[in-house]
Amino acid sequence: MIGHRVPDRDGAAVSTPITISVDGEPIEARVGQSLAAALIAAGTVAWRTTPRARRPRGAFCAMGVCFDCLVVVNGRHDVRACQHRVAAGDVVESSPWPDGRVSDGGDRG
Repeated sequence: MIGHRVPDRDGAAVSTPITISVDGEPIEARVGQSLAAALIAAGTVAWRTTPRARRPRGAFCAMGVCFDCLVVVNGRHDVRACQHRVAAGDVVESSPWPDGRVSDGGDRG
């Protein structure tokens, strides 16, 4: 899947571009954008898996209610990607499970 950004009326990309790290890979995001929106715009539709069935999860409700979009941001666990506003230099990791396993990120891109 190719990443998508919505242009403004003049055809320029909206807001100032910044770089964040997601599982060790740099991605471009925009100031003021939610982390979930940045991931989806970069072509990532799922970034964790369920503990039992290992099914891919990403943004489901996109308003902070369902907790399907949990990630680790700058070492802080259980951050809802749909509620976190990106900042330049953010380091994002797939959420680890209580037994120490790390999510495989589901169906990336």
